[in-house]
Amino acid sequence: MKLIVLILFCVCCSVTAEEDERLPNKCEVCKFLSVELQDALEKTGRSKEVLEVGEVLDTGKRKRKIKYNTSETRLTEAVDNICERILQYNVHAERPGSLRYAKGASQTMTTLKNLVHKGVKVDLGLPYELWDEPSVEVSHMKKQCETMLEQYEEVVEDWYFHHQDKRLENFLCEKHVLKTSEQECMKEALKGDMGTKGGAKEAGGDSTEEEGTRHDAGEL
Repeated sequence: MKLIVLILFCVCCSVTAEEDERLPNKCEVCKFLSVELQDALEKTGRSKEVLEVGEVLDTGKRKRKIKYNTSETRLTEAVDNICERILQYNVHAERPGSLRYAKGASQTMTTLKNLVHKGVKVDLGLPYELWDEPSVEVSHMKKQCETMLEQYEEVVEDWYFHHQDKRLENFLCEKHVLKTSEQECMKEALKGDMGTKGGAKEAGGDSTEEEGTRHDAGEL
């Protein structure tokens, strides 16, 4: 059984090493910037709040009232620190393409933590309390997100005020940021529990395999 754990550990270390060599591309940065901004706006889209803008002049002119959900204030609040949300993502190395970036613990890290909780010594080259810190990939994506947002600020504003009938990722990424040859990640979506062509069926296979791994580890 020790051999099984050793092999599993070597595989996990190999995956970790590969992750350091894989930085997110422009398509992935734009995709998750759009996803997070669209999500932030949707959470405030049904607000019935009314804002008063302008100043009351000596002439007695009243302040202009505008709906919050179509105001510049709503956009500004959504955009503020939006790229910080990227740091909530983790690398799921078992998934293909852009699907490797998602919130929640990856299978690899979950397996390693389970081994640690069972008393198995696992050395990743950094303290256990730092295992959940943002990875190099995620930190890089956050920086690229900030750069992209600054560069395409006017495009985002144009979409917000005039084109909200279209999805932001389509308007921003496909029409303005990416060339046709760079849009592959926009087509990628999770199928079942895993981002693989096999969808739920293949995910079920992985689940069975993982249960076997847990069973083997439990016999140590």
